[in-house]
Amino acid sequence: MSKNGVLLFARNNSVLDYVKQAIFLAGRIKTYLNIPTSIVTDSTDYLINQLDGESIFDEIIPIPFEDGTNKRFYFDGTLTHKRLSFKNDFRASAYDLSPYDNTLLMDTDYIISNSLFKSCFTSNENIMMFKESYDLSDTRDNTEFDFVSDCGVDFWWATVVFFKKCESSKILFDLIGHVSDNWSYYRRLYQIQSPMFRNDFAFSIAIHILNGLIGENSCVAKLPGKHYYTIDKDLLVSIDDDYLSFLVERKDYLGEYLALSTKGQSVHVMNKFSLERVLYGRTF
Repeated sequence: MSKNGVLLFARNNSVLDYVKQAIFLAGRIKTYLNIPTSIVTDSTDYLINQLDGESIFDEIIPIPFEDGTNKRFYFDGTLTHKRLSFKNDFRASAYDLSPYDNTLLMDTDYIISNSLFKSCFTSNENIMMFKESYDLSDTRDNTEFDFVSDCGVDFWWATVVFFKKCESSKILFDLIGHVSDNWSYYRRLYQIQSPMFRNDFAFSIAIHILNGLIGENSCVAKLPGKHYYTIDKDLLVSIDDDYLSFLVERKDYLGEYLALSTKGQSVHVMNKFSLERVLYGRTF
């Protein structure tokens, strides 16, 4: 019988606590998917201290601690931001590190609120990802999520990735590692302006190469459901079971927001400051 599970990566920077985000998400995975979760972290001692004897994780997989040279701006609404380390360069190791035959790889800022991903584990597909996406505000120009650059290839989200331990998945993750190791070359080849490494871009480039350098996709299937998201200029207000409340950036009105809510919808919450305020009442 195949072993199924979720794999999370949690590598804290000087401000944001991805470990605590992962602990929260693991609880929701248990509630909505009822499968085990393992965590990859460079903060093992801190994680164990936060768990305080709880057994929310199936396995804790340690990796070496690094400060991280990849930097980015993290927004907290439209008027506030900080430049922090973005330690996201270990994702290509997911295939080798996962203890599962069938793995759902998930970002810690993805708030799961339904059981749709259960169908992945009974699917015949080897690799599944989101390509299309839906901004909850429905007022912004979202073409940046159509292609990796203005004249580049199709954009695929690395927020949630389902993969089986098989040859095709192994090839994909090896290629993602190659793109990551040679990012300076590949981001110029694919005309990506920012030097910042992003897993979305690395996955998208690897998929393009595996598809024979043509636009038509043949190696990745689409995940069930829709990929809803809020950007980091929006604010998460509350989480009440599967009911999520937000303030989303008001178009053309800097610093003003509109209220909206979702029920039964999983949402990628890019504003990690507001996520941690809701989860733990943190101040920054």
